[in-house]
Amino acid sequence: MRRMFGFLIGILVGSLVGATVALLLAPESGENLRGQLRDRGQNFLSDIRHSADARRIELRGRLESLRAPREM
Repeated sequence: MRRMFGFLIGILVGSLVGATVALLLAPESGENLRGQLRDRGQNFLSDIRHSADARRIELRGRLESLRAPREM
């Protein structure tokens, strides 16, 4: 458990350092970069919502088929 927690902390710290370095070395102006990041974030969230909805529909169909009475 402790190793897993340490690993997750390492990922979090590494991603923060990487994001900071990327922002400092970015060739775009701050306003343009923030706009691009905002757009990418919104697209990413939209993709996640779409995938979650599709998976939810699939799982509901499976659940209904399992709940349906079996024919003999």
